[in-house]
Amino acid sequence: MVSPPDATTSPPQKPKTAIPRYRPHTGPAILSAGFRPFFLGSSLWAAAAIPLWLAAYAAGLAVPTLLPPVVWHAHEMVFGYAAATVAGFLLTAIPNWTGRMPLQGMPLAALVGLWAIGRLAVLISATIGAPLAAIADLGFPLVFLLVVAREILAGRNWRNLPMLVALSLLLAGNLLVHLAALGIADTAELGNRIGLVTLFMLISIVGGRIIPSFTRNWLVKTRPGLARLPAPPETRLDLAVLAVTVLALASWAAAPDAAATAAAALIAGVAMALRLSRWRGLKTWREPLLLILHIGYGWLALGLLLLGLDDFVPVLPTTAALHALTVGAVGTMTLAVMTRASLGHTGRPLTAGPGTRVIYLLITLAAALRVLSPLAGDQEVLALTLAGAAWSTAFGLFAILYGRALASPRAEGGTAKPI
Repeated sequence: MVSPPDATTSPPQKPKTAIPRYRPHTGPAILSAGFRPFFLGSSLWAAAAIPLWLAAYAAGLAVPTLLPPVVWHAHEMVFGYAAATVAGFLLTAIPNWTGRMPLQGMPLAALVGLWAIGRLAVLISATIGAPLAAIADLGFPLVFLLVVAREILAGRNWRNLPMLVALSLLLAGNLLVHLAALGIADTAELGNRIGLVTLFMLISIVGGRIIPSFTRNWLVKTRPGLARLPAPPETRLDLAVLAVTVLALASWAAAPDAAATAAAALIAGVAMALRLSRWRGLKTWREPLLLILHIGYGWLALGLLLLGLDDFVPVLPTTAALHALTVGAVGTMTLAVMTRASLGHTGRPLTAGPGTRVIYLLITLAAALRVLSPLAGDQEVLALTLAGAAWSTAFGLFAILYGRALASPRAEGGTAKPI
């Protein structure tokens, strides 16, 4: 038997323990981890909300919401589907960051229920009234912010305090949209822009952490001896790029039509493209799970470039830049993270099967069609419909292909993969 070290001569050693990512769970498997219900719910809502929007836009369908159709469309993409994806990501990542146990069971079910109630309340707000709809919809972002704050503060995980800022901005943006519905202030578009800016910054920050790290690990494993590996994350250059991007996005949120905003967006787009070029993305063409992350980040750089160029060389309308950022960057990155995390955290091999590759192709097609649709002339509605069909099919296919894994216990012998 090995004797313990003498406390009088050796400093006490802190025991090394595994990060507790999961605890035994006897309830439904879908409530065993946050990514399971939120990824499934977000994909179903993303697939369903776009046909509703297209029917309202192209066919005059009366959606029973107090929000104007364009505002409702933006609100549900930002504070509906995207917010649920963020929730699934954070509830899965935070236990890895803090070492604390994940939210499971009835508390998780209650949180998902708040999100679903919010979606219904906003959809039928013309029937139930703006005050009740606001209360119902704001419950989820408020409670989720408190949950994440408790975990990060209790785990003393100061590095990820910016996540609390991001969630606070999502709550504030959502509130501004509801203030417009209540007739208090004309702040709906500002609220949606704040929500979008928050999502773009989350992609910038989180993508900047995981993309070079995942790529480096894969290249070291598959291409040993490769001379040039991805630059490490969070260098001084990365911090400078993030600072420029924050300024550009904040300017766009506050004054989207200002000349200074266009200049800042152009600089940020160039900086983002430079940052992406350091991650060796072209070397990942044989691994779709990695390549799609680089493509998603590429849409972010392209969207910022288009946003800046629009004021100097107006090739495409501003909506093209906006949809490069939303359908392209947000849509692609959410599906990239959802597929990878769902495979790894359910114990499945980190391999993109044929169905997953089709999902990636569809979301890329949706983004390209949506960005180029203003050039379609009299066929713009057709282009929008095809883009919407590709989007909905991509997210619907995710729900079909991954729904069983998300609702089933972990595969035997599987090990959790950190996001």
